Amino acid sequence: MNAPLPAPPSPGSLGPTRLAALAAVCCLLLAGCSGAASSGSDDAEAAGRSGARLKVALVTHGGEGDAFWELVRKGAEAAAAKDGVDLTYASDADAAGQAELVRDAIRDKVDGLAVTLAKPQAMRGPVAEAQAAGIPVVGLNSGIDAWRSAGLLEYFGQDESVAGRAVGDKLDALGAQHALCVIHERGNVALEARCAGVKKAFAGETEMLYVDGTDMEAMTAAVTARLRQQPGIDEVVANGAQYALASVKAAGKAGSKAEVATFDLNKDLVDAVSDGSVQFAVDQQPYLQGYLAVDALWLHRTNGNVSGGGVAPVLTGPAFVTKTNVAEVARFAADGTR
Repeated sequence: MNAPLPAPPSPGSLGPTRLAALAAVCCLLLAGCSGAASSGSDDAEAAGRSGARLKVALVTHGGEGDAFWELVRKGAEAAAAKDGVDLTYASDADAAGQAELVRDAIRDKVDGLAVTLAKPQAMRGPVAEAQAAGIPVVGLNSGIDAWRSAGLLEYFGQDESVAGRAVGDKLDALGAQHALCVIHERGNVALEARCAGVKKAFAGETEMLYVDGTDMEAMTAAVTARLRQQPGIDEVVANGAQYALASVKAAGKAGSKAEVATFDLNKDLVDAVSDGSVQFAVDQQPYLQGYLAVDALWLHRTNGNVSGGGVAPVLTGPAFVTKTNVAEVARFAADGTR
């Protein structure tokens, strides 16, 4: 028969030093039992399992107040919140200004960069400087033909040439004969590729009209004037939701029967497709582009992942939004994510 265990000493029988030591041991044991499951906290994991939050800069060529770029930013912010990333967003429609914003991010010693390559040549220098500083760079939205040669890790966006050809095919199916493709930013490779794709696939006549996208009144006036000069134009193809809505007004002012279609959409454009004032929109999902770009940098830092293997883009479009499916998109547009 085993001898009975001795009774534990009473607190009163311990000296002050031994009592303090016993209390410390109990605290450690309690902490070990209650904290084991949360020792790798969500914040630490989101910070790349390193204890420090990842700093990411998203630098685009978006114009100030442009609803499209607000969707990109909103997606990026959603990914940053999920991943525990400190995100900085900056934009400049001027290529030199965008390049300087990238250099600002490099000087700020960010851990990752997401950039657009609307004018690839202007971005080669700052992207190379980021790479020399050991900063991974991913691309989004613009530059699908330039991201690999620029040395970017990944790319998220729409193949604009493919999207343009898809629009050309759709115009043929709708019976259009003469299209006016409106380019609101001269030299933007994405916009040029879209209209070139339309022209390549469309069996009818395609002409380009270059306008100043920063001046909506001037842009509307230019489209109005061309529609008056060319009454045979039966389709206006815009390259952004606000430019499509302005083109609807222009057609009304010109007394033109031209229909309006567009690349990209926002809440107001969804309403216009619903009521038939805009025939259709091509959605490249800007919210998704911003989200994937930030999330990709976090995944690369935490797990070494490279979407597309570094050789293929991750496509976010094109997807057609027409009167037949616009209701499915409308509920997301109401939440500000489409």
